Amino acid sequence: MNGLRFTAGKLASRNRSAQRGAALLAAMLIVTLVATFSAAALWRQWRSVEIESAERSRVQSAWVLVGALDWSRLILREDGRAGGADHLAEPWAVPLAEARLSSFLAADKNIASDAIEGLPDAFMSGGITDAQSKLNVRNLVVGNRKVDTAVEAFTRLFDLLGLPTQEVDVLANNLQRAGTGVAQTASASTGTSTSTTGTGNSNTSTAALVTAATNSTTGSTPGSATGTANSDPFSDGGAPLMPQTEAELVWLGLSPSTVAALEPYVTILPRSTALNINTASAEAMAASIPGLDLAGARRLVQQRSQRFFSTLDDARQALPGSNAKFTEGQQSVSTNYFEVIGRLRLDRIWVQEHSMLERQGTQVTIVWRHRGAGATNAGMRP
Repeated sequence: MNGLRFTAGKLASRNRSAQRGAALLAAMLIVTLVATFSAAALWRQWRSVEIESAERSRVQSAWVLVGALDWSRLILREDGRAGGADHLAEPWAVPLAEARLSSFLAADKNIASDAIEGLPDAFMSGGITDAQSKLNVRNLVVGNRKVDTAVEAFTRLFDLLGLPTQEVDVLANNLQRAGTGVAQTASASTGTSTSTTGTGNSNTSTAALVTAATNSTTGSTPGSATGTANSDPFSDGGAPLMPQTEAELVWLGLSPSTVAALEPYVTILPRSTALNINTASAEAMAASIPGLDLAGARRLVQQRSQRFFSTLDDARQALPGSNAKFTEGQQSVSTNYFEVIGRLRLDRIWVQEHSMLERQGTQVTIVWRHRGAGATNAGMRP
């Protein structure tokens, strides 16, 4: 009897120990689940806060850059109202060095100093440059016809820079083809849109252009199975895409090294333009003005630093005995196109906006805007 009691007590004790172990395991599992759910909830909340903060910073940066662009337009509008020649001594030509944005806010009487305290340091920089201080690639082809004077100017520029002059013909020919392709695409799109009503066929011309550009880039011809490169990438009748920036000149057959060497001296504007001799470099003037060598162009740059040229006759008189030929329409002392660059930096992160403006009288319109962002290396400023 006593043995049975001892055995029953021992079994009961084991059951209680097993129950306590199961309860402890269940409690640990519950604690683990609660901790996991809490961590997940905190992470989601932290992520939401970070996304909201990043979005707020993006919107604020965009508004600051838009404000800087509007300020640039106001400066150019006032300069256009004053009239006269455009030169590097005007207010628009003075760049804005990197300055703390809070200093501008502190100058506003409507903003209390308490509202500025605790804000992160943001720095603003930028400037306005004359887009017509460079040779315009669009001058090579006007009305889908090559312009001999522009081809000669680019040939002189290539020769000054030590670049292969045969690439000028490649550039002009492919620019002519690009203009033809754009015209054909615009005509096809117009015809499709008038003959269909909401069928979506208007995308066909765009797809055809992309296909032609792809074939041109790869150097393959339609129906070619091998896709081997031809000596002329557009020998199949396709047209390259019309470039919008200097880096995209490789689309027209120029080598990357040539494009890199040309970038400080050429630009791509919506239409044919004259070179402003008050802002152009010596190399650009020597290339654009027949009979003007590089030494004479440098003398012009030196003389205009003391007094700008009000007319082309002023430039002629500055070079007595020179064979330089200044031509209205090819050279000028005024500008219609300006480039605006604004950069906002917060610690190592920066946002930059690059815009092209066109000024006609006092009307200043935006041609295009590009925005980008990035980060600088540690210990370096952009």
